[in-house]
Amino acid sequence: MAAVDGGAPAPKWAQKTITLPPHNRGCHLITPKILKEIGQELSDFKCGLAHLFLHHTSASLTINENYDSDVRDDTETFLNKIVPEGRSAPWKHTLEGPDDMPAHIKSSMLGCALTIPITNGQLNMGTWQGIWLCEHRDYPTPRKIVVTLNGI
Repeated sequence: MAAVDGGAPAPKWAQKTITLPPHNRGCHLITPKILKEIGQELSDFKCGLAHLFLHHTSASLTINENYDSDVRDDTETFLNKIVPEGRSAPWKHTLEGPDDMPAHIKSSMLGCALTIPITNGQLNMGTWQGIWLCEHRDYPTPRKIVVTLNGI
């Protein structure tokens, strides 16, 4: 490790763009895919941050339950209940279909970015936490996530 003034290790950076295959509408656990894609780079960091940024406005990222898939199903049910869809919905933006504006709203609610601590070459998440991709459109497309690692 290179040292900066005072003998402290110099911070390092790594960045990778991951393309996820199309997922059906709903919330999907993607932690294994992310770890498979960044595992080698991640192992080089003792302490730092992993930043994940989704390049889309009709899907989102969040951290939640990684064990019971009912939580993902219930989250999708909740989102569909609070963001109306279809002809009776009040949205003006409908050129891309009746699911598009609700997808934008859901994406804004959950967000498109996550920051996760890195400790000893691993993402430092709780036992039951996992990274989810929430696909809000009816017709799935591949999704891109830029993962940036920074630390020592």
